[in-house]
Amino acid sequence: MNTAYLALERHFARIASLQDAIGLLGWDKEVMMPSGAAERRSENLAMLEGLRHEILTAPIMADLLDQAEADQPVSAPTGETDWQRANLAAMRRQHTRATALPQDLVEAHAQATTLCEIAWRDARQNSDFKALHPALTEVLNLTRAIASATGEACGLSPYDALLDSFDPGTRQTDIDPLFARLRAELPALTAAALEAQAALPPSPAPQGPFSLPRQEALGRELMQRMGFDTTRGRLDVSLHPFCGGATHDVRLTTRYREDDFIPAMMGVMHETGHALYEMGLPDAWISQPVGQSGGMTLHESQSLIMEMQFCRSAPFTRWLAPRLRQAFDVAENAAGWDAQSLHRQLIHVEPGFIRVDADEVTYPAHILARYELEKALVSGDLPLAELPQAFNERIHSLLGLRVPDDRQGCLQDIHWPAGLFGYFPCYALGAMTAAQLRQAACVQVPAILPAIEQGDFAPLLGWLRTHVHGRGSSVALRQIVRDATGAPLGADAYLAHLRNRYVDRAPNA
Repeated sequence: MNTAYLALERHFARIASLQDAIGLLGWDKEVMMPSGAAERRSENLAMLEGLRHEILTAPIMADLLDQAEADQPVSAPTGETDWQRANLAAMRRQHTRATALPQDLVEAHAQATTLCEIAWRDARQNSDFKALHPALTEVLNLTRAIASATGEACGLSPYDALLDSFDPGTRQTDIDPLFARLRAELPALTAAALEAQAALPPSPAPQGPFSLPRQEALGRELMQRMGFDTTRGRLDVSLHPFCGGATHDVRLTTRYREDDFIPAMMGVMHETGHALYEMGLPDAWISQPVGQSGGMTLHESQSLIMEMQFCRSAPFTRWLAPRLRQAFDVAENAAGWDAQSLHRQLIHVEPGFIRVDADEVTYPAHILARYELEKALVSGDLPLAELPQAFNERIHSLLGLRVPDDRQGCLQDIHWPAGLFGYFPCYALGAMTAAQLRQAACVQVPAILPAIEQGDFAPLLGWLRTHVHGRGSSVALRQIVRDATGAPLGADAYLAHLRNRYVDRAPNA
């Protein structure tokens, strides 16, 4: 590649280092930071985001991009040059989106979201949406401004511009047919799953309390079993489980309950899936855009293929059951602790209020509700003050539940206070991607399921490293899915998986 391209690589390496610093400060904000530091931390993050934006939008960047694109060869052999071409395209994309936004808007948004996240903690705890309303209004207004400016620069509608920031290339026209199919088929599938579940004999659940130190030790053991490198990351506690941190320093969090160990355990497995993706990105491109993850649908697919597709499967539960008895010092013949009973607990279907605790069958309803609501919020069709009522109505319509309070309603997620409008669809798209990847992986590598039954994730992780992780963002999500599975992203594999596990009750599902 030419001199201009090499200069761009140096500038983007600086940006990557700033992003690492922002990631670590963001993790600390959620996990360790005392509440009194919120205002100063918001200023720190705003300054760093502004500096990142300043580097990316400097006049020299436009000149370098133009020169690099003009000088690149018309054709080139496969290999490193292909990665450089993809990297240059990713650089141009970042530059286009960044130059659409004035720096003061970027800094204002970073500061507003930091303060809103802090306000959300108390509002959620007190189930008081009105207390959050002023801060969330500021975040929403700034998000609308970002969406409008970015959309104008990229030729997208405001909401598509937000979607594109989390999942490059994804549009509402891609999502709507898939979500329409879920909306049409899931009610009957849910009813059939509940009927199949009710036909089974009663099965006792493990009885607590479950000590938090034992739960934490179990989580750490399972992380390492799945392939997590403890020299390049850590596990902590936060109000909302997440995966963050920096390159080669991946930070996971979960939250614990003494009366039930399953939410924390599965939370760890979910976030470990995210971490394994980050740890498997191509090292040679670590400081470049092409070496970053391929968007949040792929990211969510990696957490869900671990947590939902394999860690809740019957084969893995057969390995897990004796480890759980050992972890909590339970007798081998204790009621509810055998593999079959535990598997029933892990795949229990019951409509509930909390998205992160939802089972696979009812989970998409939570995403359908949020997708509709955030589109209406961004467009202005839904006044923010009416969000609690609208949220409750959607949940009742989709799940038949009466939301008792805002804490279990529109305040349960951190995404909107954090300014993450356009993120929620990636969860359902990620579930579809995960099912399609699992189906292909098990066909291509028959050793995967027998290994999972022995608690061995190496064959699965090896396949994912080759077909997903190691490709970074060198090609788009849909190309990665098509190359790995031989088919475009769709709902078939996901719906088939749900029927197989929850209706047909297949022994290896």
